[in-house]
Amino acid sequence: MARIVAGIGSSHVPNFGPAYDAKKFDEPDWKPLFDGYAPVKRWLREVAKPDVAIFIYNDHGSDFSLDRVPTFAIGVRDAYEQADEGFGTRPLPCVKGDAELSWHLAKELIYDEFDLTICQEMKVDHGLMAPLPLLFPHDPDWSVRVVPIVVNVIQHPLPTARRCFRLGQSIARAVAAYPKDIKVVVIGTGGMSHQLHGERFGHLAEGFDDWWLDCIARDPEILCKLSHKEIMAAAGAESVELIMWLVMRGALTGRVEQKHRNYYAPMTTGMGLISLAVI
Repeated sequence: MARIVAGIGSSHVPNFGPAYDAKKFDEPDWKPLFDGYAPVKRWLREVAKPDVAIFIYNDHGSDFSLDRVPTFAIGVRDAYEQADEGFGTRPLPCVKGDAELSWHLAKELIYDEFDLTICQEMKVDHGLMAPLPLLFPHDPDWSVRVVPIVVNVIQHPLPTARRCFRLGQSIARAVAAYPKDIKVVVIGTGGMSHQLHGERFGHLAEGFDDWWLDCIARDPEILCKLSHKEIMAAAGAESVELIMWLVMRGALTGRVEQKHRNYYAPMTTGMGLISLAVI
């Protein structure tokens, strides 16, 4: 049967993309970030060796307009084009999907009482594309197939932190019921502390981010109890994206081991990364 072998929590800051594409790997402003991803990319390639990555991310108005925002949505295609977010598409291959696994997950999750919107047409934006090449090789093609799952963290009402964790638990059951012998990594994306508007523009909370990284590895139950208001008050309005990391964490059953962790906060956003192995 299929099995989940690892979970990754990662920021999805949009300027990851231009910096990566311009190969700014050794520039002082970017080197701490890219150096932080390198061992995780190597570990995924050489040790975990997943066949499929289930990506938990949020659309930023690229594929879903604000007049129709699903709480949860899943793509069921064999390939996904990039969304053009105003600067053209990046020089990366088309994202490979796994329609068979996607349809299986959709069926199992809906029967488990998670009412997903099923998307037979979907373009993916920086929520998925920013971290994807930092984690997986793509020359000449991507080393993994991708199942995209979108969570609404844009327009209230949002799903609760605990609801996201329970979605992860449902994903774990659905993957375990898939008959093919494949290895799966679940990736929860979303910015750590940041606020991009209003009087608190530029707000960072490095202490909160460090605490979140501790808890996501060792005690996610504490995080499940947080309200949206508590997260946003502590770490900025857009930090509520962190609830998507709880989908990833809920999908990891049994014991986990932290393999790598990195944090960098040079600008207006806390950039975090953690990799967890299922043991």
